[in-house]
This record gives sequence, C-alpha cells and structure tokens, in this order.
Amino acid sequence: MKLIAEPTLFENVKVLSEGKGIDKKLYISGPFLQAEKENRNGRIYPQSVMDGAVSKYKEEYIDKKRALGELNHPAEPVVNPERAAILTESLEQDGIYYKGKAKVLSTPMGKIVENLLDDGVTVGVSSRGLGSLKPTRMGHNEVQSDFVLTTAADIVFDPSAQSSFVEGVYEQAEWIYESGVFSRVDLDIERKKLMLAKKSELNEVKLNMFNKFLRDL
Repeated sequence: MKLIAEPTLFENVKVLSEGKGIDKKLYISGPFLQAEKENRNGRIYPQSVMDGAVSKYKEEYIDKKRALGELNHPAEPVVNPERAAILTESLEQDGIYYKGKAKVLSTPMGKIVENLLDDGVTVGVSSRGLGSLKPTRMGHNEVQSDFVLTTAADIVFDPSAQSSFVEGVYEQAEWIYESGVFSRVDLDIERKKLMLAKKSELNEVKLNMFNKFLRDL
C-alpha cells in the first residue's frame, strides 16, 4: 500500500473558539475528506471505500479519543504522540464530503498552533492514509478497497508541498499491515535481492516476497 496525503483547501477550514479565559478552547472544522469527485491530486475515492475507512476510523480512533493529528505531515502513516497538535472529535458524512471537528490540544505542538491562530495565521488540514491505487482510462487514480485512514487531519501550512513531500519520499516504498503494525517495504531493496540472489536461493526470495504481498491483501 502507498502512503497517501490529501490536503483540504485553506478557504474551507474554519477556526472556532469556545469558552473564555483559561477555559478557552480552539477548534478547527471543515470538510476533512472527500469521496467520488476527483481531487487536486488526481485521485478518486469511491463512496464505498471512503465509507468503510471512515467507519473504521471512527470506531477505532474517534470513539476511543485516539484520533490525533500532528503539526505538519510526517513521512510515515502512524501518529507520533510527541508531535500531536489536534484531536479529531467528530467526522460526519455530508453528501460526498466528511465534515470534521478537531480540538487544538494543550500539547507543545498544540500550543504552537494555538498561538499562530491567535496571531491570525491561516492553517490547513490534510488527511493521511494507506491504500493501493489503480489508474483509470480517464487519467486519474482510483483508491482501492484496501484503503486505511490513519489520520483524519494533520495541521499543515502548505498542503500541496506537504503532500508532494510525503509522496516523493515514499514513491519507491510500499507499506504492509501485520499484527497491528505498519511496516515499510522498499521496492528497490526487494528488486536488488532478486538480482543478487543465487539460483539456488531465487525461489526462496520470490516466495518471501510473495508472502509479503499476500499479507498486504
């Protein structure tokens, strides 16, 4: 599976303030995700694929208050709690969109976001997930049914650049999910293993690679 980042347009993100003084809390809301319609990255998420991914994310992360988002995109699928800045509290379908609401946390990274927002800085959000892509005749990539949403929203300041960074770093990598852990598979390394393998070892190397593929299905 490929690491996929999808930014939301800045103008679609709203900052909300609830409470006053020491009880003041900042929230970010807007359409965090989109299905059916081709996005700016040339990808389409079928409604059924996004519905399944969102349902699982709500059950495993939002309902358990684990739906953290980081400050800027990391180049890996899982969240690093040390860099957590927001907590997504809701994610509801509205047509082909999924509107989210995330609370700015009192963590060090959250405080940076809070101060920037208080000073009038514009921020955006970008989702993160893993999935396979299938090219279509229309020229876009369709996200397949193995798509897993790992973060509904990270805080970003240049969504397009962040998305390009993530894809550029991992364009030669695949990720597999095994025993609750995401692991990176470097395609260049696997190809070199095949090239360097002795004839007597070739079948074993191929079998190991095939087993990795099966675990990713």
